[in-house]
Amino acid sequence: MKIHKTNAMRLLDQHKVTYRVRDYSSTGALSGLEVAEALGQKPDQVFKTLVTVGKSGGHYVFVIPVVASLDLKKAARAVGEKHVAMIKERDLLPLTGYVHGGCSPLGMKKIFPTHVHASAWDYPSIMVSAGKIGLQLELDVRDLASVLALSADDLIE
Repeated sequence: MKIHKTNAMRLLDQHKVTYRVRDYSSTGALSGLEVAEALGQKPDQVFKTLVTVGKSGGHYVFVIPVVASLDLKKAARAVGEKHVAMIKERDLLPLTGYVHGGCSPLGMKKIFPTHVHASAWDYPSIMVSAGKIGLQLELDVRDLASVLALSADDLIE
């Protein structure tokens, strides 16, 4: 089955970054844990992309393991905001170009400050959404950092 390139894949191709597309579309997996299981991957190495808005109105992207919850106080501190909140699901597509469950940190409509949980650097590769439900990208976080201006922070509860 031919996989159509997503914006995230095109961006990685432009930067000549090596990645592997992992397809779980036939499994029915929905949650991050189900995706990790469907792909035979450790859940600590599968990351989800969360989009927030700060008190200032600025938007921020956080990439954390699917087994974890974002600590909003730590997230706010990481971006220099008094507080941050998750954006409403209905605002995700117009803001990023992605839907809930298929949001990639790569290839969003606009470039937002992006912070990844520090544990990503503990693994030879991690998985993030390819920008479409049913597809994940497996890549080295250092390569991800070469495309996005990533900050590594302690972001989870």
